[in-house]
Amino acid sequence: MPSLPELMHRTFFRTLSLLSPRAQGTILRRYFEWRHRIPDPWKLATDSYEQHKYHTTLKHLPPRPYRRIIEVGCAEGVFTGALARAYPDAEITGVDVSARALERARARVPENGRVRFVQADILTHRPEPRFDLVFCSETLYYLGRHDRLCLASAQLSGLLVPDGVLVAVHPWPEATRLHGYLDAHGSLHRLGEQVYTTPPRPFAITIYGTKPG
Repeated sequence: MPSLPELMHRTFFRTLSLLSPRAQGTILRRYFEWRHRIPDPWKLATDSYEQHKYHTTLKHLPPRPYRRIIEVGCAEGVFTGALARAYPDAEITGVDVSARALERARARVPENGRVRFVQADILTHRPEPRFDLVFCSETLYYLGRHDRLCLASAQLSGLLVPDGVLVAVHPWPEATRLHGYLDAHGSLHRLGEQVYTTPPRPFAITIYGTKPG
């Protein structure tokens, strides 16, 4: 069972989703700017749990070449850096709503001809359908209720080229509900899922492909 603080946390973000997508995005941006008033507020660069999650996520990717990769909700670029090292020939884009987080991401992983960072909101950003590989980790539960998760699923699927791969990583068993919206989207089909009961937070890695035709 989720803890009381976590339940209150989720309730707060579901309440925000009663606003319009643009108003919701404005408040989310301010919230994450506040969270990033201190560097790496979730200890993504140093926590062994997070490092385990990054390692196992990369391990489960379908083995194929990826030319263009996007990470939605990249925060301060810790996993973006891991992607840049794992795929040295790929163009990699990190997206986040927080300008402060992206400033630190650029310091961690300098922008060059193949790595860039973009400030954008997944709910209102116009997706470019040009990525072979899309990551969305620990992000969907911030978006709230049914219609926003449907919109996010459409936006994420819209980033993919034909035969692209989408990877979603969220806490288990909450991932059952969150990833269910991706399951229901008409352009995606599930390729596989792996659940890790790793303390302190079990998580699921679910992989999707684009449906042919």
